[in-house]
Amino acid sequence: MEAGKWMYDLAERLFPIGRSLTGAGVRKSLQIIKEQIPELEICEVPSKTQVFDWEVPKEWEITEGYIEDEEGNRIIDYAQNNLHVMGYSMPLDEYVDLEELYTYIRVEEGQPDVIPYVTSYYVPRSGFCMSRNMRDSLKPGKYHMVIKSRLFDGVLNYAELYLPGKSKKEVLLSTYICHPSMANNELSGPVLATQLMRWLKTLDRNLSYRLVIVPETIGSITYLSKNLQMLKENMIAGFVLSCVGDNRAYSYIETREADTLADKVMQNVLKHVDPEYKRYSFLERGSDERQYNAPGVDLPVCGFCRTKYGEYPEYHTSADDMSVISPEGLQGAYDVMQKVIMALEYNKYYRIKCLCEPQLGKRGLYPTVSRKGIYAEVRKLTNFIAYADGKRDLLDISNKIGEPVWELIHHIDKLKESGLLDEESTSDI
Repeated sequence: MEAGKWMYDLAERLFPIGRSLTGAGVRKSLQIIKEQIPELEICEVPSKTQVFDWEVPKEWEITEGYIEDEEGNRIIDYAQNNLHVMGYSMPLDEYVDLEELYTYIRVEEGQPDVIPYVTSYYVPRSGFCMSRNMRDSLKPGKYHMVIKSRLFDGVLNYAELYLPGKSKKEVLLSTYICHPSMANNELSGPVLATQLMRWLKTLDRNLSYRLVIVPETIGSITYLSKNLQMLKENMIAGFVLSCVGDNRAYSYIETREADTLADKVMQNVLKHVDPEYKRYSFLERGSDERQYNAPGVDLPVCGFCRTKYGEYPEYHTSADDMSVISPEGLQGAYDVMQKVIMALEYNKYYRIKCLCEPQLGKRGLYPTVSRKGIYAEVRKLTNFIAYADGKRDLLDISNKIGEPVWELIHHIDKLKESGLLDEESTSDI
C-alpha cells in the first residue's frame, strides 16, 4: 500500500489548485509533478498555433469571481470553490435581478447538492455554477455578478518524459491535467502516471517509455501535431490513464478496431485481476483515446480506468472530491499497470530447445519428492513449455493455458538460466 499512499498524498497536494486548459494552475501542477520526476520536461506552445484542424486557445487567467446579494453577502465565491465560475468565463461586472441572474447560473438538476463542472472554452461567455438547492433558495432582488478574468495570447503547457530502453520501441502513458478540483477525474491519472515513471526508472528496461501529461483534447491534438510520425514509427502500445483512483471497478476502453497489442495485454491482465471488469467499445470513448485512434493517426492506444468517466455519480461535479479516491483504489490501478508493463517487457516468442519434455529435475525445476498438491506450480511450468513452440508470443501462451503472465515470468527466467529456452522479439518489438 506504500505506492497507493504516496499517490494519494500527491493528489491531496494538487487538489486545491485551480486549473483549466491553460494558465498558471497547470504550470504549478506540472512543476509539483516535476519535483517527483525531475527529468520531466515542461513544454509550451503559443496561443493561435495551428494544430491540425484546431488552434491553440488564448490563455485564461482568473483572480476573482463571486455573486453578492443586496446586503453585500457573497452567496458564491471562486475563492471558496473554483468550480463556482464557469471555465474560461469572460470578465463581468453587472447588477441584475433574480430572473436575469438565472440565465448565468448552471446547476446539476438531478443532483441538488453538487456544484457542476461547466466550461466554455471556444465560445466567449460568462457564467457561474452552484448547487440546485442554492439556486432554488435565492430570493427576488438585485445581485452583483463579478468575474475578474482575462484572455490573452499566452501558451498552452504540456509535459513529457522519455525513458529509453534497450529497444527504441516504446509504450505511451498519456494522462491529462486541465480540470479544477476533481480528484478521480482529474488527479488520479497524473499521480498514477508519476508513480509508474518513478518505478520504471528503477527497471532494466527492454522497451522505452514515454509519459505525456496534456490538457485533455486540445493538448493531445497539439502533441500529435508535433510528434505523430515519431509515434507511428516507435509505439507498440499506449494507455490513456483516467479515473483510476476509486475502488469500485476496473474498466478498459477498446481501441477503434479492438485488435492491438494494447487491447490484448489489457484484456489479459484484467481478466485475471478482476473477471468482472468492464470492457467498453470505442463507441463509448470519451478521453484522449479519441485523438490517438483518429483515422490517419491510428495509434494503438486504449483507455484504462477504475470506474469509467461518466459512469460514477460524482463525475464532473464538486462531489468528485478526495473521498472518491483512496490509497487502495490507486494501489489497485498501479498494480494493474505494473502487470501490463511487465507483460509487455516479457512478451516475446519463446521456443523450448530440446525435443520432448526437458529433464527438469536435474536442473532443480521439478520436485524430487512427490506428494499431493505439490504439482500446481509445476503444471504452470510444463504447460508453458508445451506451448513454447516459437509460434505464440507470451500473451498467446498465457491465454491458451489460462495462467496470468506475471505468474509465468519466474518460470521463463529459470528456463533461460538453465539454457532451455530461446526467445525472439515479437514482430511488434
